[in-house]
Formats: sequence, C-alpha cells, structure tokens
Amino acid sequence: MSSPIPGMPNGKPAGVPCVQLDEQLRCKIFGQPERPAVCGQLQAAVEMCGAVEDGGVHARAWLMRLEALTRPG
Repeated sequence: MSSPIPGMPNGKPAGVPCVQLDEQLRCKIFGQPERPAVCGQLQAAVEMCGAVEDGGVHARAWLMRLEALTRPG
C-alpha cells in the first residue's frame, strides 16, 4: 500500500504487517481521521471473506495472496 500510515510514512510494503494492527489483527486506527482512505475503501465481499465465518482465516489468506501478487520484484 503506497498511502502513508501513521508509523509507516512511506506506506506498507507487501508482506510486511501494518504497524497499526493489534495482537488480534484489528486496526488500531479504525474510525480515526488518520486512517488511510484506501483502508476504508476496501469493501468486503464473499470472494474475500469466504462464505462461512472462520475467524478471518479465509480473508487473511486472500489478502496475503494479493500481497504476494503485487509485491515488487
């Protein structure tokens, strides 16, 4: 992600966890004005979240796959 994030002024490189995630992988700046617009623009869909509640396992795997596909070099 190329947008600046508090604590990551040059954005979040692919494969690097966001510094704004807590121990439960929840966003610490959710709902705050400093949260990047790109984060709020991400819309959940069955493709990303999966068809059943799995505690976020499917969504994390989907996001990790996107990061791998978009990693530079």
